[in-house]
Amino acid sequence: MTSLIERLPAVRGRYTEDADLAKTTWFRCGGPAEVLFRPADADDLVEFLASRPADVPVTVIGVGSNLLIRDGGVPGVVIRLARGFTEVSVEGEQLRAGAGALDLNVALTAQQAGLTDLEFFSGIPGTVGGALRMNAGAYGGEIKDVLIEAEAVDPFGKRHRLDTAAMGFSYRRSTVPAGWIFLSALLQGRQGDPAAIAQRMAEIRKSREETQPTRARTGGSTFKNPEGNKAWQLIDKAGCRGLRIGDAMVSDKHCNFLINTGTATATDIETLGEEVRRRVFEQSGIALEWEIRRIGVPSQRGPGAVIEAGETA
Repeated sequence: MTSLIERLPAVRGRYTEDADLAKTTWFRCGGPAEVLFRPADADDLVEFLASRPADVPVTVIGVGSNLLIRDGGVPGVVIRLARGFTEVSVEGEQLRAGAGALDLNVALTAQQAGLTDLEFFSGIPGTVGGALRMNAGAYGGEIKDVLIEAEAVDPFGKRHRLDTAAMGFSYRRSTVPAGWIFLSALLQGRQGDPAAIAQRMAEIRKSREETQPTRARTGGSTFKNPEGNKAWQLIDKAGCRGLRIGDAMVSDKHCNFLINTGTATATDIETLGEEVRRRVFEQSGIALEWEIRRIGVPSQRGPGAVIEAGETA
């Protein structure tokens, strides 16, 4: 039987069969990719998409900060944008960033160039591509506020330039088709004082460290804030702070964060999230919506038992 990798087109990047994805995610758990593809650059990715077999599913990931990969792994080709997609450059008062660039590096590059309005990127734990997909934001800013245009490639290898109207931004969402892969973004800044910009970024870093479990294995904010409410307050009011399933736990520090305290499986983490959703809905009538992206095939193995805060296994 022909393996998937034998059916794929020749590329300048690298293919890896049965690739371990757990070590690429901040949760440090989950199953493998049937094939992992690291394209050399945008042209390599475009050529791959134009030439791949039409029946082969494609999934794109960044640095795995806001991602849960289910324990059964991801069928087809998983594309990881790394080198070739990480450059950040300054063009006057504008900044061009590859989709694989860390949001933090966007903020740092802007600060070094004396460009303000981009400090909020330092509070987003992910990449530019993920920020475009979900209209990421933090500390009073969202990418929709500073985006001039984005470049993307569709599943057939055709490139597209999208202005903010074409992105269809709303809270933590864009209407760009799910199969499109972002390549880069052009962002608008304005001249500011580098020292004042650095001070604002330091304030953001301090706030994150004081209020969020930044040193834990977590996927960031788990649920979107419902209109007129804060997810963490609903979770806290439903008595979920410190709730556990196996080594998956609702953070004591910020209860809209799920953390892997040891050897939690993706099943444990997802089941814990669903238990939180169930309790919040039962208590408030509000259905929380996942902010963390969940991909792949569920495991046949069930999760551990629910452990209330303060109990022991």
